[in-house]
Amino acid sequence: MSILTIILNILLPPLAVFLKHGLGGTFLINLLLTLLGWIPGMIHAFLVNGTR
Repeated sequence: MSILTIILNILLPPLAVFLKHGLGGTFLINLLLTLLGWIPGMIHAFLVNGTR
C-alpha cells in the first residue's frame, strides 16, 4: 500500500476505495459506512485496500 493510499484511507475513505476498485459494491458499502460514521468507513477502506 502506498503512502498516498494510506493518506486517502484516513482522510477520504470513499475516494481511496474508488481509485483502487472503481464504482461498484465495495465503493457503495464504503460510502454508506462513511456516511454512518467516519471511523467505520476508514476501517473498511483499510481492510479492502490492504487485502486486495
